[in-house]
Amino acid sequence: MNRVAKWACLAVLCYPIFTGIVRSAQAQARPQDAATIARRNATEKELESIAIIEHKVMVPMRDGKRMQADIYRPKDQSKKYPIIFVRTPYNFNYWDTELGAPRDMSTELEAVKRGYAYVEMNERGRYFSEGDYDILGPPLTDSDDALDWMGALPWSADKVGLIGCSSTAEWQLAVAARGNKALATFIPESFGAGVGRVSPYYEQGNWFRGGAVQMLFGPWLYDYGLETNDGRPIFPPGMSQEALVTAAKSYDLSAHPPTVDWSKALQHLPEKDILAAVGSPHGIYADTTPSGKPGMIARTPNDPSWYQGGLWNDSMRIDIPGLWLMTWYDISVAPNLAAYNHVRNTASAAVASQQYAIIAPVAHCSYKRAAEHTVVGERDLGDARLDYDALTYGWFDHFLKGEDKGLPANTPKVRYYTMGSNQWQSSNTWPPEGAKPVTYYLGSGGHANSLNGDGVLLPSPQQKDSTDKFVYDPMNPVPTRGGGFCCMGADYKPGAVDQRGLETRDDILVYSTGPLKEGMEVSGPIEVTLYVSSDAKDTDFTVKLIEVLPDGTDYNIDENIQRVRYREGYDKPPVWMEKNKVYKVTLQPMETSNYFAAGHQLRIEVSSSNFPRFDRNLNTGGDNYNETQGIVAHNEVHHSTQYPSSITVSVVKK
Repeated sequence: MNRVAKWACLAVLCYPIFTGIVRSAQAQARPQDAATIARRNATEKELESIAIIEHKVMVPMRDGKRMQADIYRPKDQSKKYPIIFVRTPYNFNYWDTELGAPRDMSTELEAVKRGYAYVEMNERGRYFSEGDYDILGPPLTDSDDALDWMGALPWSADKVGLIGCSSTAEWQLAVAARGNKALATFIPESFGAGVGRVSPYYEQGNWFRGGAVQMLFGPWLYDYGLETNDGRPIFPPGMSQEALVTAAKSYDLSAHPPTVDWSKALQHLPEKDILAAVGSPHGIYADTTPSGKPGMIARTPNDPSWYQGGLWNDSMRIDIPGLWLMTWYDISVAPNLAAYNHVRNTASAAVASQQYAIIAPVAHCSYKRAAEHTVVGERDLGDARLDYDALTYGWFDHFLKGEDKGLPANTPKVRYYTMGSNQWQSSNTWPPEGAKPVTYYLGSGGHANSLNGDGVLLPSPQQKDSTDKFVYDPMNPVPTRGGGFCCMGADYKPGAVDQRGLETRDDILVYSTGPLKEGMEVSGPIEVTLYVSSDAKDTDFTVKLIEVLPDGTDYNIDENIQRVRYREGYDKPPVWMEKNKVYKVTLQPMETSNYFAAGHQLRIEVSSSNFPRFDRNLNTGGDNYNETQGIVAHNEVHHSTQYPSSITVSVVKK
């Protein structure tokens, strides 16, 4: 039995990930699919009429491994064409094996119609590409080899632009920093997991926030079959292009693991065994990676392993034009904006002026899902639509074809959506010109616990310290409700969600301004400083920024966390707490644009958990990821002239 046949029982159960659509094995038999099949066939026929199509082109890398690419280019061979390049770990097989019809080729069709060649390539070790997959760890030389190959194609204009969202964007930043002569521009969308370190953030590809682990990666690695290369169905090395094209109609090599209830699975301790406990084979989450790095869960925020492979960091200079797309309810918009500003500050003068940003009020990669009423979580944020196709193709026309149609000359450097007033705005900088810091100080009579407490936000600090105390039990953490994340399973929806149900808990401290007399636009960084103490050696402090409506509804805007052991820096040894000592903890800045109307309130919550958005600190001072038992921490927040706990927001006055 050959290897293709050996894996047939797995391959026929796979599903197309790139489109985000999952169908059952019975899908192709359903009458309602007839319209989809007809539409797909019509698109494919139109594409075939105008394009030269090459499927399963195996592109050699310098180590002999071959990466699989599909190519779509105009039939007119009298010209040379710039290339739009998409490299992804997700499935773009040209045939939908579940539906028994072509994949939706509308993106490829649009690119060819607009005079571009469109090249899709799978990352090393994914689907038809050879080698071992290592999340953001494939050798960066793969990108050089792919770009050199595209630049040398006889029909190529030797100008390449990158585009893609999420894992199809995250590799772009490090590649953009390599200065390949063929690479002219890039459009990274929701690219947070490609940012390793950019001052003051040490998120290492969104793995951390404030030193705590962002738990989305466990479900993401499992659900998309990214955890391990062991048992992955592969074709024999050296298989011909013709044979691969034929095989692709039967086997797309997708993973389809059993469904997991992540609301339960993420509670497992020790944390390093979460994936093993749901039946996933050992892999890069907890074990040595194919490139020899330690498992991700065992690394600290400044582990040398983060600086090997595909993560971009602020020591790597990007000097090509970029159109950066971000969203307010994404995994980490603040480091994304920091990366954008860093490139504007470090690129050559001409290229620095060619960096543009769009910040939309949607969840991860949901730009085109904006509608007349864009509902994110539970909050209607109004009409947030933009013509992204016009923007991206206008960008490519300018930088790949040299066509001057007024873009980017007539485009603002930063286009951002202000929630609350529900309008697109523009600025030459981020934060917007004229943004001024306004500080509110935490205050109370010593009982800020819950929505029914006496916590307030004041224009100046209280004279006397009235400490707010709460108990943090890692076995009873504050549950996640909304926020900026993705990929955590059906029970966890990102976005703005009414927080009142949580604010009945005594382990949440609530501080509010009271109804504002005038409207206030907050656009820019939000900085929180807390003076804290604990009887635990180490613990976490969490913060949520909230808008309270006159009827009491309170929507989360952004959230943050700080693992106290890293309060002196992520590049320094951990420091521990001593009982009865007060420590200053400054959280990394949050970012937003939100209009607080007159009569609304600005509120923050302070606690020690937001689970499973962030992993639980077990409070022991141990490694955390390999522990099964935690201890209860008695935590305190101090606020006075001596201990001026505060939140500073960026206010733009019109």
